[in-house]
Amino acid sequence: MNNSMISAMVSMNGIQQRLDLLSDNIANMDTTGYKRKEASFEDTLTRVQKQTSKMELTGRATPSGFDLGFGSRMTSITSNFTQGSIKLTDNPTDLAIEGNALFAVLTESGKAYTRAGDFHLQQDPSDPESTYLVNNMGQFVLNADDERIAVPAGSKLQIDGQGNIRAVSGNEVNDLGRIQLLTPIRPEALEQVDGNLFVLASGAVEADVLSETALLPQAQQAQIRQGALEGSNVNLTDEMAEMLQVQRAYQLAARALSSSETMMGLANNLRG
Repeated sequence: MNNSMISAMVSMNGIQQRLDLLSDNIANMDTTGYKRKEASFEDTLTRVQKQTSKMELTGRATPSGFDLGFGSRMTSITSNFTQGSIKLTDNPTDLAIEGNALFAVLTESGKAYTRAGDFHLQQDPSDPESTYLVNNMGQFVLNADDERIAVPAGSKLQIDGQGNIRAVSGNEVNDLGRIQLLTPIRPEALEQVDGNLFVLASGAVEADVLSETALLPQAQQAQIRQGALEGSNVNLTDEMAEMLQVQRAYQLAARALSSSETMMGLANNLRG
């Protein structure tokens, strides 16, 4: 296999990964709290190809070799945490974050984080008088003490900008603590997983990656808006424009691969 075929094959593999990423973004443009995925690429190993000795002439000012590359590959996938648009729903269990922060939820695999605030109240099977605040997959939303948020059945929720929760039933008002809000201080240590959730990368510690929003300076603190949802931050126009560019690059790499194959075929059929 010659160098041009290797370069085209490696480039096509990286471009295909980029196309998959763009397709994922477009498919989730209407997903609540979805954060756009972005990819980083780098050149693969290169080497200097020596030219023949005939090129080494006296007084030559330029090097007698040239760089030979082998395409590019995707090195990392990161999430763009820019704010999405806020849409009013008037549903008291719908919560939108304004600013840089994440909700905490309890999954079967442990603690996870999300921007999606499309929550609802789910009745406790063992106690008909209690309900719990859960997300759209039935995972428990956690309070500032890493505990489930229990709400008396039939109560109406009132949640202020700092996440403080009150359950109102007639003239009775119960304080239920505060919703846990965590601000990423090392977002590169968060990995996006299925269900529009983020988890800590292998070996990462929560205290090094996330900070309680309430402990940050006032100007950096995120706020919660009740009765609203944050939309995806995917811009369809930008994604489609980039997809066209990536498709053209894929076509060019495929044409280079086809040309290399044709040249190899011609060389193999040569007769001395």
